Amino acid sequence: MSSDEPATLSAADYAVFGVTLGISALIGIFYAIKDRRQQNGTEGYLMGGRSMGMVPISLSLSVSFMSAITVLGAPAEVYLYGTMYWWFLLAMFFVAVITAEIFIPVFYNIGISSTYEYLEKRFNRPVRILATLTFIVENILYIGIVIYAPSLALNAVTGFSLWGAVLSTGIVCIFYTTLGGLKAVVWTDVFQAIVMLIGFLSVTIKGSIDVGGFGRAWEIAEANGRIDFVHFEMDPRFRHTFWSVVVGGTFLWLGVYAVSQSQVQRYLSCKTEKEAKGALYLNWLGLVIIISLSMMNGVIMYAYFADCDPLSTGKVTKSDQLLPYLSLNIFKNQQGLTGVVMSCVFSGSLSTVSSGINAMACVTIEDFIKPVTNWSETKYTWVSKGFVVVFGALCIGMAYIASLLGGVLEAALSILGLVGGPLIGVFTLGLIFPFANSLGAFVGLLAGVGMSSWVYVGSKAYPPSNYFIRVLPLDSSCLDEMSANATQSMLATTIGTTVQPPPEYPAIADLYAVSYSYYSCIGFGATVVIGLLISIMSCGWRDRKKVDPELVHSLFDHWIFSWLPERFLEFMRCGVDSKESSFYRDETKRTEKIEINAIDFDHKLPGLSMTHYNGAIDEKELNDEISVSLASEDITSKL
Repeated sequence: MSSDEPATLSAADYAVFGVTLGISALIGIFYAIKDRRQQNGTEGYLMGGRSMGMVPISLSLSVSFMSAITVLGAPAEVYLYGTMYWWFLLAMFFVAVITAEIFIPVFYNIGISSTYEYLEKRFNRPVRILATLTFIVENILYIGIVIYAPSLALNAVTGFSLWGAVLSTGIVCIFYTTLGGLKAVVWTDVFQAIVMLIGFLSVTIKGSIDVGGFGRAWEIAEANGRIDFVHFEMDPRFRHTFWSVVVGGTFLWLGVYAVSQSQVQRYLSCKTEKEAKGALYLNWLGLVIIISLSMMNGVIMYAYFADCDPLSTGKVTKSDQLLPYLSLNIFKNQQGLTGVVMSCVFSGSLSTVSSGINAMACVTIEDFIKPVTNWSETKYTWVSKGFVVVFGALCIGMAYIASLLGGVLEAALSILGLVGGPLIGVFTLGLIFPFANSLGAFVGLLAGVGMSSWVYVGSKAYPPSNYFIRVLPLDSSCLDEMSANATQSMLATTIGTTVQPPPEYPAIADLYAVSYSYYSCIGFGATVVIGLLISIMSCGWRDRKKVDPELVHSLFDHWIFSWLPERFLEFMRCGVDSKESSFYRDETKRTEKIEINAIDFDHKLPGLSMTHYNGAIDEKELNDEISVSLASEDITSKL
């Protein structure tokens, strides 16, 4: 729509951007001063004292892993491929329900700080260490992309040094995360969520006005094939279909929301399990708003550039630069609003980076340092701050790798799928299959990561054809024919999708051509199948009854299935008693009665020591101690 050269950033834009950074830093300083005299140690610094509220945690969850990836990638997704990405909202709903009803109750009730502590309780320490290392590697790679994304945007629209922007992003995150811990991270996320919402709405409102209303933008996009929700092909090689987005997306985001330390750490920082679940469901509503606004902005962006594609004209060189370029066009007469959009992109990055480096510091302390040391809580807190700095520096270094991976959205989701799928697989082995043992879990996790990584590397060597990627045509009618032809090859390189596979591709190239959305499914499937096979071959079935009921969760023990016969439910528990089973309920009543009786004895026998196990008192040991105490009291009276 607009072929005029856009304006550059004004002083007002830079002022808005500076205020955003300044407020983020001040929040870190505030919590550093506010909590300086508290003696909570790592519990307060890394877990927020387990006293965080439901609403701030829900906002933090929403922006932590969507962030700049959605701000830049989702509009570009609509611009190039259409609206199939919108189906991810359905996948996210399934993720919220599964995480809230299966994972949160187990994690919350066993009182862990590190997600991977569960794996040591359920399996052994080597499985825990392997999972922690896997998470750290994934997080460093992912955060490298998240740092690179807004820096790329700034570079595209302002000419500001790309790597100067990378350093600025990393340093600001390290600063407020180191000072304020999880509380600073969460409340900075709340502020950044507000900034992101303002930025989205600014583009939506002004862009709609410029193209003649959102209805008009929708008509233009629909006429050119951008509005499309009905791809139901079963072939997994198609990049986005209903099945790849919903099924693949469910496993992809379960790896983030169900077992990633960055998210689980927030659930565990809530006051109660009920608030943790509430935060997760509120988070889904936040995602509905964020993703919907992102997709609407993509529709508007296509309508705005429908008759003169900036990729074809060379105005931008990568699809990730489209949104910043649009903001410069539509806000060239409104000083400060482009700065709001840039702050929106930058805030998204800050939220994810701060959450990630805080989570990596937490698992390093809990999984590697505490088990082999006996330091004071003050020393652990200072060491945690040191690791925040170290991991922040590593993520800045990995931002260079992000510049080599192509599109921001697909690269980020590919990395999450490569590791998230195997991680959700190993937790599934522990929670759902009581006969899965430590050997099966360890080998399964290695196999899952290896399998998904193999497919990802193969996809780079043998990229899929246009037929499966379904790149939609772009209009370059504002160029003469010669210029359009000259820029077409540049566009092919930019979006990395127009190269047809040569006929001599091997048969296995069909496996490599599978949609990136399925990487998590491949990793999950390999982990579970191989893990179960190894467990059965190593006689894991014999030890199933030794598994602590607190560490497993039979899918059919949920109240929804309470109508099923008890015999069937017992069979599905594989011999492990469940908290919902009649046996467990009877045991709970019995131990509660013992506890009441113990209180009765307390005033009579003040010297009596109680033996506890998971909050219950062992009846035999209690009776033995009562007998000893009564005998001792009788002897004393006689003397």
